[in-house]
Amino acid sequence: MTDATDRLLATQYEAYPYPARDPREEAKRLIIGSPSHLREIDHWIFRAARPASRPLHALFAGGGTGDGSIMLAQQLTDAGRPGSVTWLDRSGAARKVAEARAAVRKLGNLRFVEGSLLDLPTAGLGLFDYIDCCGVLHHLPDPLAGLRALASALAPGGGMGLMVYAPHGRTGVYMLQDALRRLAPPEETPAARVDIARRVWRHVPETAWLRKNPWLTDHLSGGDAGLYDLLLNPRDVAFTVPQLAALLAEAGLEVACWVEPVRYDPDTWLPDPKLRARTAGMSPPERAALAEALTGNMGIHIVYCRRIAEPGAPLPWEDPAAVPVLRSMEGPQVAASLPPGGALPVSFDGLQTHLPLPRLAGAILQRIDGQRCFGDIADALAANGVAREQFWRDLGQLRRSMEALNRLLIAAPATPPPTAP
Repeated sequence: MTDATDRLLATQYEAYPYPARDPREEAKRLIIGSPSHLREIDHWIFRAARPASRPLHALFAGGGTGDGSIMLAQQLTDAGRPGSVTWLDRSGAARKVAEARAAVRKLGNLRFVEGSLLDLPTAGLGLFDYIDCCGVLHHLPDPLAGLRALASALAPGGGMGLMVYAPHGRTGVYMLQDALRRLAPPEETPAARVDIARRVWRHVPETAWLRKNPWLTDHLSGGDAGLYDLLLNPRDVAFTVPQLAALLAEAGLEVACWVEPVRYDPDTWLPDPKLRARTAGMSPPERAALAEALTGNMGIHIVYCRRIAEPGAPLPWEDPAAVPVLRSMEGPQVAASLPPGGALPVSFDGLQTHLPLPRLAGAILQRIDGQRCFGDIADALAANGVAREQFWRDLGQLRRSMEALNRLLIAAPATPPPTAP
């Protein structure tokens, strides 16, 4: 499964571990992102049904300098939840950075294994409830073989979080990659290629499409590692929505969630009722493909996926005992920041829209603290004269907007649900 290009990739990530990170920054901030946020895993993969008391064993295949693995290990630690996180990568240079970052945080639930994800079927690492693979499949000689290797290490009922490049939002990248292959062939040393790339960028004409694409900044703010990964990577394959969906299906997987869901809903961008009448008959993959083609600014696709043979249960949005959570902010903070007028403005890489909010949005959000269940919130509002029917109606509208933003989620239950007699 290796070839000459794969060997060049290995050389790249030894010379420039990606992304560039300084372990000293760990004392100042925790880098948060998607996929692999603990609350997202609980919601999108386990459908708020897997108890928080059950150990979660996660694998980061192609862990790089540690962003995702450190985030999840820290979140498990902060929540007092059992489990382990395994970092797996071929790059010894990336491992040094990731280990130094973990040491600053004193994370005892994170282990490091050097190796290739392609060796997972015979690596003896065991099975994992959750697998993260970000920025790797699009560099492999055979992405399907890589995805199947990941699936072989997935425990029953588990799921994955993936990130791959998407073509439309990377407009300009492949043109400049082609130019640099001619000026700085991949066989030259990484340092020499970086020097040439920086010289070229200073003189790239204003007509070059990458000059007009403000949403890609690795070559500007990501240091040498970011520039190399964007413009000099020896193998870089982007996937459209249909291509990624087909790849997943070949590996026996299906999408549980496109992140963020509202971006992949064509009705977000097509308010015309006649057009919506046409989108209504489309399958979820067809709708997502249409949204991708319409917007033109998706540079990556982030998906949560599960085995086709193991569809998840419906999320318990109508269960009074379910506990809502906000992905990364406190309820009162979100409630205080809501604009007047009943609509929430959101922006995705320069594309703006407004999501409708119900009258009770602020009152509901203010009471979401990760402890109170829907029933408790309904009781609190009922004490203030709000009819329970109104609460559930407004909760449904709030969910349609804020779950679609990947912001309003349902927490893992604290204990297993009681078994029927």
